[in-house]
Amino acid sequence: MNNTSDKPFYVITPIYYVNAKPHIGHAYTTIAADCVARYQRLLGKEVFFSVGTDEHGMNIEKKAEEAGKSPEVFVDEIALIFKDLWAKLNISYSKFIRTTDPEHKEAVQKVLQDFYDRKIIYKGFYEGLYCTGCEQFKVRSDLVDGKCVDHNRAPEIMKEETYLMKMTELQPELIRKIENDELEVRTEKYKKEILSFLKNEKLEDISISRKNVSWGIPLPFDDTHTTYVWLDAFLNYLTVLGWNGDREKVPREWPADVQFLGKDILRVHATIWPVMLLHLGFPLPKLLFTHGHILSCGRKMSKTIGNTISADLMIEKFGVDGTRYLLMSAGTFGEDVDLTMERMTEKYNADLANGLGNLLSRSIKLSEKLTTNNLPLTTNAKYPEELKKLIEEYCFAEILQFVWKKIAEANRYIDETKPWELVKADQPEFEKVMRKLLEDIALVASWIEPFMPETTKKIQKALQERKTDSLFERIKA
Repeated sequence: MNNTSDKPFYVITPIYYVNAKPHIGHAYTTIAADCVARYQRLLGKEVFFSVGTDEHGMNIEKKAEEAGKSPEVFVDEIALIFKDLWAKLNISYSKFIRTTDPEHKEAVQKVLQDFYDRKIIYKGFYEGLYCTGCEQFKVRSDLVDGKCVDHNRAPEIMKEETYLMKMTELQPELIRKIENDELEVRTEKYKKEILSFLKNEKLEDISISRKNVSWGIPLPFDDTHTTYVWLDAFLNYLTVLGWNGDREKVPREWPADVQFLGKDILRVHATIWPVMLLHLGFPLPKLLFTHGHILSCGRKMSKTIGNTISADLMIEKFGVDGTRYLLMSAGTFGEDVDLTMERMTEKYNADLANGLGNLLSRSIKLSEKLTTNNLPLTTNAKYPEELKKLIEEYCFAEILQFVWKKIAEANRYIDETKPWELVKADQPEFEKVMRKLLEDIALVASWIEPFMPETTKKIQKALQERKTDSLFERIKA
């Protein structure tokens, strides 16, 4: 096990499936992880923050065929769109991994060979209900009216020759590790949900290969089979660290401090992934933080249903920091949140244009009336304990509520003290009021830096220069 004293803080997002372009569900998870990475860096910690794309499997092969493209061209195009979006959203990742990367494929094959040699993987047959949309087998309790909840279609009954990875024998150990938080699952309701599943359903040995799918990593011991997408995908969390598949060498960054994921992929992340790690003899991730879905008018946003909101549209309308703010303040991280463009426009106007924007424009403009050009600020930009606790518990919306209370208080303070009247008669009192306002703004700027990094830079520059244009123009609905 690694020496924790020199271990970087390791934060992970899922690698996203490239069967379609990204939507704000992807942005939601990734911005949350970025806020955590930025906060940890502000504390002076070394951080490794991984993102990437999951690019193999039958579904990708079909989507490429429908688009009239080869799988290679198809995945290259979609992966580039994800990279471009993360650049637009100012995502400060350490590395972007693709499961088509040669180094990743070599490491996956090394693990497969090791598992086969140690009889963790064996040849057999698998029969079950298979959802091609999810690229995973389902149990009947997963279905509603016989259909996959996420794709609104009945899974296929599939029986085929396959290679299986041993799961059943490790079920009791996995239950113990989740119960004692060696593998912590948050929030508590998701922990209860996964434990209920593990205690009431037998964890069958799982298929790790497909015989008739060419778009995948061939098994090194049987090239008529390609690797099942989940096993290939999960190993990215290690290969992104430069790991070559050698189970004698645990990467310095491992285990992950926090893995963020949506609730629809919790089960595989809390079963297949930790079982793989147990077979490797590696520590489990410290925390699987599971969040809810983004809904629109009460329904989950889904590429299949067609009710997604474009992240590009949000950026165009609200700007980068506005988009980051609106997603992170949308509701309790861990619960479902419901978004519409209309409601986001209202919130943008209320919180950013009329809240923070109004505070900045009034305060900076008034500060120009100071008779001294040098008003040193004595603010302590450290996070108060209440705010630190919220950050460490990943309560993103509540953090921003805390900050916006400070903004509202500062706006009320302007209204109550009327500094535009003080400047006419009492310069010392005016200076005292302005000092407090500017110190409050400096505090706010430091607190929102993980969420709105460019806004923080603009505020700090405005404080130094004592002039600013409105940072947040009102959005016209």
